[in-house]
Formats: sequence, C-alpha cells, structure tokens
Amino acid sequence: MVAYALIVGTVQTALKGIAGDLKKAEETLSVYRNRSKIYVLINCRTLYEALRECSVAIGGWLALLDSTLQDNPDLHKKTVDLSRDMKQPQFRVTENEARVYCTLQREGQVRPTTKAVQSAIIMDLARALGTDSENHAELAEQIKILKKDLVRSNSISERRILMSLEKTFNSWSVEPNIASRSLDFEIEEDTHISPFKNFICPLTKEVMKDPVVLESSQTYERTAIEHWFERCIEDGRDPTCPVTGQMLKSLEQKPNISLAGAIEEWLNRNIDSQIKSAVQYLSEDSPPSAECIERVLDNIYLICEEHPSSRYRVRNAGIVVLIVRLLKNSHKSIGSHLRSKALMALLSMSIDEESKEEMLEEGTTRLAIHSLIGSSEKEKEYAVKLLLEFSSDEAYCAKMTSEKGALVLLSSMAGNLEYPAISNIAEEILKRMEKVEENVQHLAAAGRFEPLLTRLCHGTSDVRMEMASLVGRMTLTNSGKEQIARQGAKIFVEMLLKPEERTPSLKALYNLSTLDDNATILVDSAVFPALTQILFGDAPSDLKELAALTLANVVSQPGHWELASADKDGESMQSETIVCSLLGLLSVGSPKCQVAILQILNGIASSPQASESVAAHIKSGNGIAAIIPFLEHPEVGHRIYACRLTRILSERVGSVLANELKRSNKLQLFKDKLLDNQCNDAERSEAACVLANLPLSDDEVKTVLGPGLVRWAVTALKEQCHLSSGRTSRPASSMMEGFLGLLLHYARSHDPAILNMVREYRLLTIFCEQLGYPSQPRVKQRAALGLKYLSESGRILAAASDLEPPPPNGFCLCLTSISGRGPKIPAECPIHNALCAEDSQFCLLKGNCIKPLLDTLADEDTNVQIAAVEALSTLVSDNPYYLKRAIDELEQLSVIDAVITLFTEVRPGELQERTIWMVERALRVDSHTQRHSLNQALIRALVEAFKHGNANAKRHAQEALTNLKQISGVSGKNSNQSRGCR
Repeated sequence: MVAYALIVGTVQTALKGIAGDLKKAEETLSVYRNRSKIYVLINCRTLYEALRECSVAIGGWLALLDSTLQDNPDLHKKTVDLSRDMKQPQFRVTENEARVYCTLQREGQVRPTTKAVQSAIIMDLARALGTDSENHAELAEQIKILKKDLVRSNSISERRILMSLEKTFNSWSVEPNIASRSLDFEIEEDTHISPFKNFICPLTKEVMKDPVVLESSQTYERTAIEHWFERCIEDGRDPTCPVTGQMLKSLEQKPNISLAGAIEEWLNRNIDSQIKSAVQYLSEDSPPSAECIERVLDNIYLICEEHPSSRYRVRNAGIVVLIVRLLKNSHKSIGSHLRSKALMALLSMSIDEESKEEMLEEGTTRLAIHSLIGSSEKEKEYAVKLLLEFSSDEAYCAKMTSEKGALVLLSSMAGNLEYPAISNIAEEILKRMEKVEENVQHLAAAGRFEPLLTRLCHGTSDVRMEMASLVGRMTLTNSGKEQIARQGAKIFVEMLLKPEERTPSLKALYNLSTLDDNATILVDSAVFPALTQILFGDAPSDLKELAALTLANVVSQPGHWELASADKDGESMQSETIVCSLLGLLSVGSPKCQVAILQILNGIASSPQASESVAAHIKSGNGIAAIIPFLEHPEVGHRIYACRLTRILSERVGSVLANELKRSNKLQLFKDKLLDNQCNDAERSEAACVLANLPLSDDEVKTVLGPGLVRWAVTALKEQCHLSSGRTSRPASSMMEGFLGLLLHYARSHDPAILNMVREYRLLTIFCEQLGYPSQPRVKQRAALGLKYLSESGRILAAASDLEPPPPNGFCLCLTSISGRGPKIPAECPIHNALCAEDSQFCLLKGNCIKPLLDTLADEDTNVQIAAVEALSTLVSDNPYYLKRAIDELEQLSVIDAVITLFTEVRPGELQERTIWMVERALRVDSHTQRHSLNQALIRALVEAFKHGNANAKRHAQEALTNLKQISGVSGKNSNQSRGCR
C-alpha cells in the first residue's frame, strides 16, 4: 500500500508539473497568437527559447513518470510515446529567419539602398513569412499589423526596423512605368510590342539591358544582382539568390546571350516603331495636341539617352529638323513646358556631330538664345546647356556671339546667383567665347572686358593698338569705363610716349575721361605730363584737340588733380606756367582746341583750391583781354565757356574785369545777352551772374543797367521761381543767383530815384520770399544781403525823417502837431523810432522778414548764416535809448536767444565776429544782462572768443564779459553805456 501511495503521489506531482509547464507554454504562445508574422519573426529567438525551456521541463516530468511507471506496461508505453512526441518539435531559428532578422536590423540603421536590394530583401522576407513576394496586399497587411503591435513598444531597435521596412516596402511596391521605359506610345498601341516576362529583371522590374545567369539558373540585370551581392558581403553573410533563397557557392555571372539578343531585337522593333510614329505626328500640317507633342518628345529623348547607338536612326529619320521647325513655327503657342522638352531632346541629340550640324544649319542657336528669357527654369537650363554643346567648336563661337542678345543674356545669367547651376554653365560658355579673337569687341560691348584687358596688358604693340582703338570708339557704360581705367589707364599713358601708338591711346583716354570718377585714376596714372607734352608740343592739331578735351574732362571736378604734376618739370595745372601756356593757345589753336582750352580754364578756375591763383595768373597774363573776344564767338560752345569763365573771374578779380570790359565797351554786351530771348539759358544765366558780381557805381547802375532792367529782373525772377516749383537744378539756381545779384545793385544804392524803384517793385518782399525757397546757398546769401542793404537804407531814411517832414506817402510819416480832435497817433517803429508804413520796403520788422532770417540762421552754409546775421545786425542802433527799444523788440521776436545760441555753437572766424557784435550790443541793456548773467554756455563761449578770437571778437568779448561782471572794466565806458540802457 505504501509503495502504491508513493507511486500515486509521484504521478500526481509529475502530472501537475507537466500541466503547469504546458500552461506556461500556452501563455507564451498566447502572447504571439494575434501578432503579425513579422513581429513573430523578429522575436522568434525569444519565443523559441521560452518554448524550449517548457519542453525541457515537460521532458523531465515525463522521465520521472517513466521511471515511476516501470511496473505498469500500459502506462509506461503511454509515457514513452508522450516523451517521444515532446522531443519531435524543433524550436530552432532557421537560417532564413536568422538572415532576414539580421537584414532587418541592419536596414533599421537607415542605410542607403537600391531598388534591387529592396526587392531582394522583400523576397527573403516573404519567403520567411511563407507567402509570395508578389502578394503586395498580404505583405502590406502584415506591416500594418506590425505597426499596431509596436505602438507601445519601448524597443528602439523594433521601431527602427518598422520604419526601415515601411520605407523599403513603399519604395519597392511602386511599380516602374515599364510602358514609358519600353518606349510605349499610347496613340499607336498596336505598333508597340510589349516585353515578355523573362525580359523583366526580378529585382528592378524593368527590361534588362545586360542579363546575366547565376548558378541558381536565375537571370538578373547585372548591376542589380551585383548590388545585392555587395549588400550580402557588407552584412557578413553568404550571398544568396534572391528568387530562390539558395546559398551561392560562386558569384560567377554568365551573360545570357540569347536573352540579350531577344531583348535587343524587341528594342529595335519598338524604337523603329516609335521613330516612325514621331515622324508621322511631327510632319502633320496641323500641329498635334500639346499632350501628343510631349509624348513624342519624351520618347525621342528616351531613345537617345537609353540607346545612344540609335541616335543615327533619329537623325536619319529627319526628326532633328522636325523638332527645330516645331520650335520655329510654334515657339509661342507650345508654351515653356513643351519648349523645354524640345530643347531637352535636341540636347540629347547634339552629342551626335551630324545632328549638331543640322541644328546649326536650321538656326537652333537663335531659338536657344530666345529661350534664355523663357518663363521656366527648365527651359533656360536646357537652352544654356545646348549652347554649351555648340560652343565646344571655337569656329562656331564667333557665329554665336553675333546673334542678337546672346552675350547680354549670357552675361546676365552668369552673374545671377539665384540659379548657380545655370550661372556656371553660362560662365563656361562665355569663357570659351573669350578665346576667340573676333569676339573681343562683342564681349566688351556686353560688359565682358577681361579678354580686351588681357590683350591690352600682355599683347604685342599691334594688339595693344587694336585694343586701344576699340576702347576709343566704343560706347561704354560708367562701370565699363571705370573697370577699363583701373586696369588699363597706365598702359594707355605709356602708349602716349610712342608716336605710333599715340593716336589710339589718346582716343581711349578721352573716352575714359568722360566719367568723372575716372579723374583720380587718370591723375594717379601720370596722365597730365603726357597730355601737356602733346598739347604744348609739335603734335598734329587733331591730337592737340584730343589732349585738350581729355584734360578738360579730368579737371572738370575739383579735389583730385590740384596737387598733381602737370608737366615733366613738376608744375601744377594752376601754376603760372601752365595757365599762361593755355592762354597762349587761345589765339593760335584750332576752334575745337580753343573751346577745349576754355573748358580747361573753367575747370581749374572753379576749384576752391586753385581758383584764386588761376584768376591771379589770368589777370597778370593779360588773359582777360584774350577771353573777351570769345564772348561774341559764332559758336555757342565758345560763348558759353567764355561767359562761364568770365563769371568765375568776376568773383575773384571783379574790379580788373570791370575795367577791362569798360575799356573794350563790352559791359553792355552782358545786358544785351540778358534781354535777348534768342540767347540760350546758359549764356543768360552766366551774363546775369557777371553783371551781378561786377562792382558798379550808382551812376553805372542807372546808366548801364537802367530802370528798365530792374523791372525785367523782377519779372524774370518770378517766372523762374514758378518754373522751378521747388526744384533747384544747377542752371535754375544760377539764373536766380544772377537775378538776385542784379537786384542787389539797386538794393545797395542810396540814390533817391533808385529807392523809388525799390518801393515800386517791392524788392524787400522779393528778397524775403527767396529765403523761403529751397534754393542753393548762394541764392539765400544774396537774398539775405538784399535785406541787409534795404534795412541799412531804411535806417538812413529814418534818420533823415527826424530833420524834415517826409512826403505824405514817404518811408516814415512824420506827424505834425494837431490841435483839437485829430486822428489817433500811430505808434512809432521800435527799430527806426519813426512811423514806418505797413508796406514799407525798407523796414525788416514791418516787412515780416525777421522770422525768415531767424530760420536762415540754422542753414548749413556759413556764408548764408553770416549774411543773415548781418541783416539782423542792421536792426540794432548805437544810440543807447534806441538800442534798448530795439533789443526789447528783438527779444520778444526771439532774435536775441537765437543769436546767442548760434554764437555758443560757432568756431572762431567771421561768423563768430558777426554774432558776438550783436551779443555784446544786447548785453549793454541791464535787463538782458541780468537775464543772461547765469548762462554758463554763453559765458564759456565769450571766454573762448576772448582767448582765441580775432581782434574784433576779443574786444567785443571783453566788453560783454565786463557787462556780465565776469571781468573788471578798464574804463567807465561800458558801465556808463549800461546805465544809459535801462
């Protein structure tokens, strides 16, 4: 009984153990029961290991039962059978499963791959899953389930495998367009022979070009299977046949000659069919649809690219000519997309030399150039690539250059960094063109000066002369002139020293000198000595004219030539030697040379650095007498430059010029020019300025200018202001400057008759209005001076009114004693201490000129500020009683504060001297002294003026500081004055 009980207990324990391990195995399997096959595959090692452990445990329990039930034959037999069944399952990862798992893991590293490798991986995977690799739906479903399985997975490796698998499947599942690759033409489907199945590579799904057979008897495209072998070796495993999965002992690839021949025959038939169809549709009288044209062009392109040996068939069929004619006849109607397709097909055909010749004969170059301005980037790209093919022939480069717009378009594309690929191609074409001698001029005209400059700097004498002649006769842009001058100016100057090279180089220099910015470059290249040697030497007249014109251009702008040597002796352009030599040529030179010399004299006399010395040399060298005859020269240019030079001289040596003009009876000439409506504006403007600048007595103002001229000047000034309407061009400003200068002659006169004209034509109002226009500084200065002169006349008239009664409508209305009930006595003008009329033309206060003058104090030009201060200074009297009234009035008008502010800001000089005079007058009044006694800025400025100003400024500063009690007075003069102005 005991033994039986032990057996039963052992059996029960064993059975319980077996049941527990079976349950454990069941639980393990349940984890994978509803998962995708791919998930099971990538986790098969874990699954098999768990099942193996359960199997070993169950085997142990069965061994225990076997030993326990030895005495019971029936149970023992059953135990033996059960143990045998448990040993049959082989929980071992197959070689294919291991290979697929390893491949998926490596692909999870996101390595670059090919379509062939992707196809092989999918075949291995399908084989491991027990499904057909062509069953896309089943594979897609398994990947979809795998994605759900891994939603909550924390394994980075599994997630990478999923991403790689999705990418590989999506790329592999896209079927290649075998129809297009096999040159299918949908309109002629009956003419197309579809490829046989064995023509298609299992890996690329495309018709094979180089079919090879493996030891597994499977045929593949050579490059495709080689990619697969490389991947196998890279992964460290034996290469396999993708279709069969067989391990390959040899990687030998034998050409499948028979299959290759069949494919070639199939291709040739299809190519002939497509060429025939293309000719048919491109030859139709009525153009086919855009869709049809596109398919034709695509097929032609595929034939040329994939089967280069068939290009001669396309050419022999006349398709090249047909495509070119299509572009010619339908260039606008077919649109940019189809034009790019046509150019793409021609580009592929251009590799064939005979086809290229046909294109050139048919005018393809012009069509390609026109497409450089196409609306699409593709059209431009294929056009420029086609031109690059054409430019490989140097002889043809010259023809291409002559095509209208070719160089301009290519140059603009070469500099366009928005499309670097196109830009680089265009640049390469231009470089090829530069090698052709005939293209140099065309390239330079388009702004490509490198070939010209290279030949100029490194060529022979004949080449240099040719390049110089080219520069001399070309119409250059400003940037072109600057580039050539920077790199070639010294070469041209060196050429001037050789008689045979002088003419072309001189013409080139003249052309370059027409750009103002080139003046510095030419001066630094030592052009002056070479030009003056020609001008003052024994050179022919045409060379003298060119040299003079070049010099005139160089000196037309100041600031770069004044310190340069003008001849071999080191004399400057403004030296007496050069100026006298120029004056000497005025009488003996040709007409062109004379006008150029007048231009030179104008240029050097206009320079702030040279003007004074040039004017002095002209005066001492009797140059004024030499210039005056040109004022009446038949040629306009001579007259204009002579007038302009006379105007410059009138500013520097006005007295000498006036005497010479009076002596030669030419003073009236300038008035005649002013009044002559047939005279051009430039001459009239200069004539007005000359008359304005000349010192004239009151008698000369009345006799030479006359009362009629003031009326004319006022009318002309108003018309000029109306025409300018805010614009301040140089001619308009010069004209207004001259008119105001003429009116200044009348404004500064104290002759009663002229003063009546001042009242009649309201000159004070005119001068005041000019301060408000956006004029040039010179115009504002003259307007302020006009107000100054009229205000001074007003003070004289006011003083005279204290001695005798004025006329009823005079400047100051003097009131006599009236008994009884008389009219209310008007208040006196605080400035003139007299009754100034409201429309007075001599009182700045009544004429409302104070505010415009205050605004002018802020002008950027110092001369304008000085004139404004001088005009305001006329409002201040030396009489202590009148001084207080005037200063109080000016204080209310903010004049005193404005002048003090200006004084604290200016530096030592004339403006400081003018402003400190008014400041010192204001500080003589006690109330203003007290008000400004704590103004530290004013005190500091007065101290600075006392230390560093001129004699007048120091004296006024001392008096002002004494009044402010900053220093002790040396006499009782200042204190007495102060006490008198309370």
